[in-house]
Amino acid sequence: MADIFEPVSRPRRLPDEIASSILEAISRGDLQPGDRLPTEMDLSDQFGVARTVVREAISLLKFDGVITARQGVGAFVSDASRRRSFRISPSCFAKRQQLVKLLALRTSVQADAAAKAALRRTDEQLAAMAAALERFAGATGSGMVAAEARVDAEAAFYRTIAEASDNEYFIEFIQMIDAKLMENLRSVVVKNAMVAETGAQVRAEHDEVYAAIRDRDAEGARLATRRHYEHAAKRLAERSDIGTA
Repeated sequence: MADIFEPVSRPRRLPDEIASSILEAISRGDLQPGDRLPTEMDLSDQFGVARTVVREAISLLKFDGVITARQGVGAFVSDASRRRSFRISPSCFAKRQQLVKLLALRTSVQADAAAKAALRRTDEQLAAMAAALERFAGATGSGMVAAEARVDAEAAFYRTIAEASDNEYFIEFIQMIDAKLMENLRSVVVKNAMVAETGAQVRAEHDEVYAAIRDRDAEGARLATRRHYEHAAKRLAERSDIGTA
């Protein structure tokens, strides 16, 4: 099989980066359900890392149901329906519970910031919000790379809204929440984006927030933002794979 991966160079945890690259290859169609992955040795050569790093990446994908191992044969890409139903460990469950709590904590503050932004935003800030939404809409793949792009675009959208509120305390609080999410819970946020935070409904929620801010409708912006975060928390809590602690 021809090389379809490139050596990893970005400063992220290597097994996570490799798992993300394999997921992106599946999303692009380079690897189809039922295809056998290259051997650990081949992957090690393609990525330019030790075989132990590749082995950990494959283990992550096995745990999430993306890859199925066949004893003595190799690792194979699982059926798409299985890839979207992530199995959950007790530690991952705890992290999801943290995410639900952080979404609840952020809801009121972000909603109030949106109301202020509707009255105080500049045309440049509105354009930045629109650009973030375009990036969100453009990240249409089902893999982890596309999910990461949606997460980053959504964060940029709501961060710009906080900045447009012209209230440094909104900005500081939301930056603190974002830092907590990205430093400790990013993998959970990205996986949740792959499963629950995609599709027309989520984009419509963001569009409703944007439209209210564009129209300088403070109360509409407040309500639309609150609806989005409440719906996001509900989608996370009601995922079929959430399990019990």
